[in-house]
Amino acid sequence: MKSQYMTKTMIQTTHSEPNNSRRRFVFGASAMLALMSIPFPKNAFANALSQSLSQLSGKVFDLSIDYKMVNFTGKSARATVVNQLLPAPLLRWKEGETVTLRVKNNLDHDSSIHWHGIILPTEMDGVPGFSFDGIKPGETFEYQFTVQQSGTYWYHSHSGYQEQTGLFGAIVIDPATPDPVIYDRDYVIMLSDWSDEAPENIYAKLKKQADYYNYRERTVMDFFSDVNKNGLANTWNARSMWNNARMSDRDISDVTGSTYTYLMNGNPPQQGWQGLFKQDEKVRLRFINSSAMTIFDVRIPGLKMSVVASDGQNIQPVSVDEFRIGVAETYDVIIEPEVDNAYCIFAQSIDRTGFTVGNLTSDASLHAPIPPMDPRPVLGHSDMGMDMSGMDHSKMDMGGGDMSGMDHSKMAMGAGDMPSMDHSKMAMGGGDMPGMDHSKMTMGGGDMPGMDHSKMAMSGGDMSGMDHSKMAMDATKATVSGLGLAGFGSNNEIKHIDTEFGPQVDMRADAPKSGLHDPGIGLRDHQQQFNRKVLTYGDIKGLHPTYDTRQPSREIQLHLTGNMNRYMWSVNGVKFMDAAPLEFEYGERLRITLVNDTMMTHPMHLHGMWSELETGDADFIPRKHTVLVQPGSKISYLVTADAKGQWAYHCHLLFHMPGMFRKVVVK
Repeated sequence: MKSQYMTKTMIQTTHSEPNNSRRRFVFGASAMLALMSIPFPKNAFANALSQSLSQLSGKVFDLSIDYKMVNFTGKSARATVVNQLLPAPLLRWKEGETVTLRVKNNLDHDSSIHWHGIILPTEMDGVPGFSFDGIKPGETFEYQFTVQQSGTYWYHSHSGYQEQTGLFGAIVIDPATPDPVIYDRDYVIMLSDWSDEAPENIYAKLKKQADYYNYRERTVMDFFSDVNKNGLANTWNARSMWNNARMSDRDISDVTGSTYTYLMNGNPPQQGWQGLFKQDEKVRLRFINSSAMTIFDVRIPGLKMSVVASDGQNIQPVSVDEFRIGVAETYDVIIEPEVDNAYCIFAQSIDRTGFTVGNLTSDASLHAPIPPMDPRPVLGHSDMGMDMSGMDHSKMDMGGGDMSGMDHSKMAMGAGDMPSMDHSKMAMGGGDMPGMDHSKMTMGGGDMPGMDHSKMAMSGGDMSGMDHSKMAMDATKATVSGLGLAGFGSNNEIKHIDTEFGPQVDMRADAPKSGLHDPGIGLRDHQQQFNRKVLTYGDIKGLHPTYDTRQPSREIQLHLTGNMNRYMWSVNGVKFMDAAPLEFEYGERLRITLVNDTMMTHPMHLHGMWSELETGDADFIPRKHTVLVQPGSKISYLVTADAKGQWAYHCHLLFHMPGMFRKVVVK
């Protein structure tokens, strides 16, 4: 018997598939197309059975960290594992209980485990150098803390690159009180990225050539295609701008499917993961992105998903067809599949260079078709943090068309004088631009006599080729419209400080858009194009009323900065080793505003405290531990500094972390 306050929780077991001759495939051309779209097709894994997650439950856990040879691609490689498993065992805890975790390090290097999103004492957080020395080879460290929350979380190493080589696992915490979410069956879906290359080698290649793994840069054939579409002058100017800025509109991910194999619960896409359901069951899927570098877009063709939790915290249910999950984020969804049917759980990488899949079915012999990946995304002017508010986009064709609807009197790009620009020659894509009053065209209120716009091409619908390192004209004076609680807090001023100017920063977003209602690059037109509702942060509201209703006493504005060409990442233009700690006063309520000055998407994780996302509803602010910041955008959240000690605060992309990192001290 089911009630609103009863759940029947079931964790998957390994299901043996029947003989191939008796298999029934719902497997068409789209599945083959999707599999063939992997840049370098991998050999099928030797074991044809779907691997499930192994679960440990109770109050005391013994975990050992070891090396193990694995084979996901037809080639053996060394992984870092827990209890000889990849992913590591799923740990099941109970809210209110005290857990003890004895972790032995059998590696020849120091190791650690960080309990991601778990509220605990600073010395138990598991970050070496932050009230914890790490676990030396051959030693055992005992973690012990009281579980103060419920929901879906995960754990991973915070030492070196061990997270990339397999040291990660899931955590499910059952609530002390009846669960408000009704479900009959419970599955954890861990998404990850695997490479046979040593992560040290991957990082070294990125430092030498930042686009080393990007095999989708524009080619000679693309050039001729663009010439045919937009004309030689437009194409040449657009390419010149990208080259001068040393940027690319194809830089979506640093590390791609050219080296990564994407896994679901440890299963490569050729093998897939499989879960069963019965008639009339409500199934809870707990998605965890445990990747090192990959952001995934997730959908289940043919099924609506009701999102009921974000980062372990219950939210008011939101019905969607698709959601983006950043590295380290978690989402719980409820689905109601129909019996005698199979459904594909499809997770494609943000850059569309690969995917991983699961098969949710009522019959182990029934397999769902794999859909083709969506079109590859291309960065545009909005991803550069440019102010285009004065343009009539309904008439805006930057590939050689008319731009008569553009009102340049409203086009603000900073606040400085831009002499030597010839407005009479302004051409964007080579098209005519009647009706434009150049005498009124200002950029932040500054005079712009003599601007030569013949070199300012926007072919392809973007302005991303502009050299933003030279475009910040007294940027401390640039402002955006007041967004209040809905995204930018009470301080509307964008402040680029002195440390953001120099070779370590190659662009600055002077007019960043709000990231609240932006599905993100590659997803923005899915409602119109595919009739797929995509989750945005603006859709998320806490299930329970806001815990701390105080207004923030101060705001900290942090800029996520970098030089992609040199593969340098930082906060406010300063890398971690050269940065002073951020200081919070114990008990204070403050606002953190993040401004992404780069063309990459960054998942930012604050340890030890909740990040309460300002979505516009002050009464039901959702709590998160990881916040995804879109390119050229801004977002804000409130923090109650209720945890004394030293805490890490960083981008969760593993190869960004050495620079885009801060220590937070609560005292």
